[in-house]
Amino acid sequence: QVQLVESGGGLVQAGGSLKLSCVASGSVRGINRMGWYRQAPGKQRELVATTTSSGTTNYEDSVKGRFTISRDNAKNTVYLQMNNMEPEDTAVYYCNAYILSRSPMWSDYWGRGTQVTVSS
Repeated sequence: QVQLVESGGGLVQAGGSLKLSCVASGSVRGINRMGWYRQAPGKQRELVATTTSSGTTNYEDSVKGRFTISRDNAKNTVYLQMNNMEPEDTAVYYCNAYILSRSPMWSDYWGRGTQVTVSS
C-alpha cells in the first residue's frame, strides 16, 4: 500500500511564504511524476506545479515566479516553496504522484490535502 502525506500548510499573511512537503511511503518501487494541485472553495481542483523524475518542471501561470517545486528522489519527497503569497492562493493543497508499487503496477496517488490560508 502506498501513502502520500502532506505537511506544512497553515495561515500566512499576504506577501509571506510557506513550504509544503509531501512524502511517499509504503510499497514504493519507483516514482515518475510528482506534483501539487489545489482546490479553493467552490472551484475545481487545479494543477499548481509538477516535476518529473528527471527534474522537468511545469507551473500554472499564476504561480510562475512565486512558487518553486523541487524533489528529493532519495527521500521520495516533493516540496513546494511558496513566496509572495496572495489571498487567491488560499486553498486545500493536494500532493499527487505517479508511483510504481510492489504489485507491480503504475498508479496515480493522492494525499489527503493540507489547508493553506492567505490573509489580506
